[in-house]
Amino acid sequence: MERLHPLQPFFFYYKYFRMDYREVTIFTKDQARQEMLIALLSEMNYDGFEERKDCLIAYTTESDFDVNRLAEILATWKIEWNSRQVARENWNRQWEEHFQPVVLEHFCTIRADFHHLPVETPYEIVITPKMSFGTGHHQTTRSMMRAMKDLDCKEKRVLDFGTGTGILAILAEQLGAASVLAVDNDEWCIENSTENAARNACRSLEFRLGSLEVVQEDNFDLILANINRHILLQYMSLMYDKLLNGGTLLLSGLLFSDEEIVKSAALQQGFRFIRKYNEDNWIALSFEK
Repeated sequence: MERLHPLQPFFFYYKYFRMDYREVTIFTKDQARQEMLIALLSEMNYDGFEERKDCLIAYTTESDFDVNRLAEILATWKIEWNSRQVARENWNRQWEEHFQPVVLEHFCTIRADFHHLPVETPYEIVITPKMSFGTGHHQTTRSMMRAMKDLDCKEKRVLDFGTGTGILAILAEQLGAASVLAVDNDEWCIENSTENAARNACRSLEFRLGSLEVVQEDNFDLILANINRHILLQYMSLMYDKLLNGGTLLLSGLLFSDEEIVKSAALQQGFRFIRKYNEDNWIALSFEK
């Protein structure tokens, strides 16, 4: 059983906003609907979300804000919403005020360097998220970590596709991976994950800016991809090509409603389904080549 330490009343993360941005408040109390909207809006370049009991708050840059597309989506469910332009703030201070340690019992503690608590798990990761995704608070990150706990990573070659804060790459090294290559198409994520790797004294991690096309290597033993359905489907073939026969593919960033289409695409590509991990309405899927 996992627990948040202490339990947060809602999940929230911010990625990093270097431009003017738009805050959208969507009035729905339905948690499943909120999570469906997170998945949809993520594909529209929304990078920050705050799930509250009575609404979902989403953030995107002004340049990516498409009012007509948003209105069309929400009109389908007859959901009321409003938006406003938000003044720039000190986002580091913002996440520090909300970021709490995460304890995956009997496995791993995730904390910031300003947290001081007794660590009773065999693994510990210290991160400064700086608005990159992957603090351990979201269900998808925790599901990926649970799946990694079930794997033998010792002396394995690992690819972390869409590394965010680098938390999964760091965990892979701590679990004994011989080498870990982590990629992300966001320059800020690469800077942040590199800092986090150094903070955790990692020695076998390499970070590259870009998508999967920047990875020329293949024959990975394990590929981690916690992104979203659209990207996973787009790169399913390339992930298959880069995986060693007998290797493992772990996918997340997925809702229950994504399971069949993603599983079907993976099986069609040649993968063999192994296991599903779930928490709330989010899932992670494990496959073998």
